[in-house]
Amino acid sequence: MDVRNDSHDWSLQKFGIGQPVPRTEDPKLLRGLGRYTDDIKAPHQAYAVIVRSRHAHGVIRKIDTTEARAMPGVLGAYTAADLAAGGFGTSGCIINFPNRDGTPMRRPIWPALTSDKVRYVGDPVAFVVAQTAAQAKDAAEAVVVDIDPLPAVTSAKLGASPGAPSLYDDIPDNICLDFHFGDAAKVAAAFAAAAHVTRLEIVNNRLVVCAMEPRSAIASHDADSGRWTLNVGCQGVFGLRNQLATEILKVPTEKIRVLSGNVGGSFGMKAQAYPEYTCLFHAARALRRPVKWTDERSESFLSDSHGRDHEYLGELALDKEGHFLALRITGYGNLGAHLATVSPLMPTLNLVKNAVGVYRTPLIEVATKCVFTNTSPVSAYRGAGRPEGNYVMERLVEAAAAELGIDRVELRRRNHVTPEQIPFNSAAATTYDSGDFTAILDRAVDVADWQGFERRKAESRARGRLRGRGIGNYLEVTAPPQKEMGGIRFETDGTVTIITGTLDYGQGHASPFAQVLTEKLGVPFDRIRLLQGDSDELIAGGGTGGSKSMMASGAAIVEASEKVIEKGKQVASFMLEAAIADIEFGHGRFTIVGTDRAIGIMEIAEKLRAGPKLPAGLPHSLDVKHVHEQAPSAFPNGCHIAEVEIDPDTGVTEVVKYSMVNDFGVIINPLLVEGQCHGGVVQGIGQALMERTVYDEDGQLLTGSYMDYALPRAPDVPNFSFVSHPVPAKTNILGVKGCGEAGCAGALPSVMNAVVDALREVGVPHINMPATPQLVWEAIQGARAKRAS
Repeated sequence: MDVRNDSHDWSLQKFGIGQPVPRTEDPKLLRGLGRYTDDIKAPHQAYAVIVRSRHAHGVIRKIDTTEARAMPGVLGAYTAADLAAGGFGTSGCIINFPNRDGTPMRRPIWPALTSDKVRYVGDPVAFVVAQTAAQAKDAAEAVVVDIDPLPAVTSAKLGASPGAPSLYDDIPDNICLDFHFGDAAKVAAAFAAAAHVTRLEIVNNRLVVCAMEPRSAIASHDADSGRWTLNVGCQGVFGLRNQLATEILKVPTEKIRVLSGNVGGSFGMKAQAYPEYTCLFHAARALRRPVKWTDERSESFLSDSHGRDHEYLGELALDKEGHFLALRITGYGNLGAHLATVSPLMPTLNLVKNAVGVYRTPLIEVATKCVFTNTSPVSAYRGAGRPEGNYVMERLVEAAAAELGIDRVELRRRNHVTPEQIPFNSAAATTYDSGDFTAILDRAVDVADWQGFERRKAESRARGRLRGRGIGNYLEVTAPPQKEMGGIRFETDGTVTIITGTLDYGQGHASPFAQVLTEKLGVPFDRIRLLQGDSDELIAGGGTGGSKSMMASGAAIVEASEKVIEKGKQVASFMLEAAIADIEFGHGRFTIVGTDRAIGIMEIAEKLRAGPKLPAGLPHSLDVKHVHEQAPSAFPNGCHIAEVEIDPDTGVTEVVKYSMVNDFGVIINPLLVEGQCHGGVVQGIGQALMERTVYDEDGQLLTGSYMDYALPRAPDVPNFSFVSHPVPAKTNILGVKGCGEAGCAGALPSVMNAVVDALREVGVPHINMPATPQLVWEAIQGARAKRAS
């Protein structure tokens, strides 16, 4: 027996594609050995603190930094005038949809420091730099900001109404974008011909992102070379470097280096260039020393972009047999005070793409007004429009089933896209390449013990509880992978480094990426390292977002591996004294066909490092730098079924049973996929039942700390039943579909449909998120009063 071949087979059985390999970074992180941005202490670094507006809206009359500059340890105090004199640019939005009348969307600039008006509580107006963080904080409190308050508006619907306060002089109606998709005439005709129309007013509540690690950054500037460096937690150093170079610093990209270590969560929030980074750049150049800023948790409630915040009227037209004829969604998306990097995307195109879901809905129309308000800017949050779209559709389907008296499972089956119809061109101009939606629904019904629900409901009733069940039959359209690097480098210490431009901020990239490399090259799993967080090492990089990392980096690794094999065959042919055509590769070894003469890939790499004399034209290294071109979006889908119990006397809702069946295509690492789905589900439960961002009429954030903003904890969630029903994608080389955000898409509708199912027993046909105890209790009392009258 060839022992080395057998060892490779064993390695694939344990570490190849499809194996539940634990996250390799966890032992370090659990021992507190991670290196986050705030852990970095650069030599001679100074500390910055941002001065923020305490008014939601107002005209700036004066900013006086005189007293602050004179305080102990203060190195500088700066305003918008200083940044303007420094030549810095402003952050931009990458979305550029036209209005429904063809005119361009409005794009006001988002300055790092505002000089004319403040537009939300937390708007940066100045910053102070000192020798210590405490000194900088004391000095920031001494900055005098004189503001004449103006009326504020915090609701998108109210912001677009006549007479609302205007945030920008050149945008009197506060409407950034009047978005429209679909054929309005055909949709109207379908509704006119419909046997039944279901209508719901649906709120997708605003969320504070609440990443475990607050934002932090350190900027430095080398005066001799003119080169900038930014240490920052982000979602992709390559894309952030490009944005900073072109928009903020206005320098060639090679003049800036972005570095990220461990990142403690982001969910979309850390993807963009924030105003604080511009402030740090200015101070680092002016003071000729590194300058560091770290958010405090109370400040992050104001300074981080928020998520969701949409108001819709959803309408579903059906024929007399219950077949869907058309879907129409009309409403408002809250952008907050400034135009963030992707803020118009969620309530517009991503809503369009995801609302049709697993159903063969012939027509869709979406009309959304994206509105500026006196609130923190809104941008991507886990799913970024995908959970929102599925939520609208699934609430409508559930309501339609109740109104028509059709079994909710049967109504879904009746309207599913079937395998025979795939590839399927949806009304949202997407093409589904794979899927088995009815089989997944049927499997979920079985896993959830659908038939045993009445027994469980009777048990709940005996304890004075209302019990309901809900379905979330979702389909997501992932972000299309951008160009992505697949670098493979054989190191002098015998390890192999994967270099790619996605970035792990909690997903656990190291293990599944290594599994792909082990599968393709037979490289020992424990020798593989991952490098993602240094922009100097990258030649491309789309970052992590939109559930596309494995589609992008995974494909890049596969293609780079093929190039390594090509180079290896050339070298092996020389070392084994055989023609290239006679060399085959498998299980990490190059073998002469029909013989037992072979050499391992790691042995070739070691010999090449020793510098052997090779004939001209042969590669002197197996290293590869490859760029994977973009691939189409994928369509992860599934069916989640939740059961809740409600105490009618207190309004307290508990998720007591949760089952899910998901199609994520080929699963690289089932352990990590299940963990990712659990996380998304818990965030969905949080939004459905407890998370609520509230502003008062003056634009003050009332839920500005964890004393007022509730997050789900372990006792708030049940054990999950998780089942996979993979149907490989046909649009990418690995057949994967992406799983990082799907949990939210399944959780929001399944939990809220379960809540409404329970409340329907006492006369409540609809309730919006979050179904907090107060709101549930009030709905029950209102229904009882209505019945009594």
